[in-house]
Amino acid sequence: MKIGILRETKLPVDTRVPLIPQQCRMIREEFPGVEVIVQPSPVRCYSDAAYRKEGVLVVENLEGCDVLLGIKEVDPAALMAGKTYLFFSHTIKKQPHNKKLLKTILDKHIKLIDYEILTDSRGIRVIGFGRWAGLIGAYEGMRALSIRHKIPGLIRAAECAGLKDMMNRASQLTLPPWRIVVTGDGRVAGGVEEMMLAFGVRKVTVEDYLAGAHSDSPVYAQLDSGKYHIHKYGMPFDLMHFFAHPGEYKSNFLRFCSKTDLLVMAAYWDPHAPVLFTLEQMREKDFSIRVIADITCDIQGSIPSTLRATHFQEPFYDFNPATGREEKAFSSDDNITVMAIDNLPSGLPREASEDFGHNLIKNVFSLVVSGDPERVIERATITEEGKLTKAYQYLSGWVNQPD
Repeated sequence: MKIGILRETKLPVDTRVPLIPQQCRMIREEFPGVEVIVQPSPVRCYSDAAYRKEGVLVVENLEGCDVLLGIKEVDPAALMAGKTYLFFSHTIKKQPHNKKLLKTILDKHIKLIDYEILTDSRGIRVIGFGRWAGLIGAYEGMRALSIRHKIPGLIRAAECAGLKDMMNRASQLTLPPWRIVVTGDGRVAGGVEEMMLAFGVRKVTVEDYLAGAHSDSPVYAQLDSGKYHIHKYGMPFDLMHFFAHPGEYKSNFLRFCSKTDLLVMAAYWDPHAPVLFTLEQMREKDFSIRVIADITCDIQGSIPSTLRATHFQEPFYDFNPATGREEKAFSSDDNITVMAIDNLPSGLPREASEDFGHNLIKNVFSLVVSGDPERVIERATITEEGKLTKAYQYLSGWVNQPD
């Protein structure tokens, strides 16, 4: 079997890799008969020379490979017919900007396996960059709030020497008694909580948070789904029922909006679920949130102010709730500053890539090479032989609908 590592083509450029050079060598040693080939790239966080040093072949043409690994979406024009691809396709929510990508994948009879939906028998994801998105997203959110309050000391995440350096810089900052809400309870939220600990922000209960306790120090409340959703007809919140029938619930988040300075959105959002709050609610005088770090980056999804994705060179923009439009970052105290970087883990690409590659080898690689008795790969396969698989038939009408 030949496995190819693709050159990333999406803009802005993502420098992460699915396997670092040393891991490519490990695969060759642990899986006899498997060869990893790398497509050259001038922007990758590991140079072509670093791969060659580990005995990895670096060539432009990957046509001879059976399986192709990337990180972000692949340029439709570069897709090779009949191959098996693994990357984050961002298609399962019918993302409009990736409709052409999915259609091309179907037309070219490509087998698409999406990292985002690789799960074990319990439905728990086995691979991803969630922790790194949470760590860096929280840091950039706090940096935006610091800039608004004219507190110096934080450089851009991408300029830090590594996670240790980033956390050290966070620990040296003296913070006002900010009030912070973190949504979610998965790996992303876990990364956010790690960074809050580095900043010295104390975790409090939802009850204490809403009561205004600990008003002399910075605090945060972490909300699982049951803390900001309620059943429309008064039924007790049930997580499994919520997952199965999100449309039967409504948001109960408004009670946090008048007591919060920074919102860190770290929860997966189902398009059938209620939005966190509406534009009209953002216009209320007591809406106190002034920075939103939208790690999930669902464009015009659960948060009305997420108008577009941002990038590390220009990570922030202001949202004017009166007009519903974007304005220059930090241009008015009445605006809400938004951080919506859609490739946050690339802020620390080497460490994030090493962690991802480790889990790729441990939890996925043997399944691709030797077989998949628990159907992990099968559940994450969106297309095969020119057709959508059974679980993703709901995408059929959308992908075939004329633009």
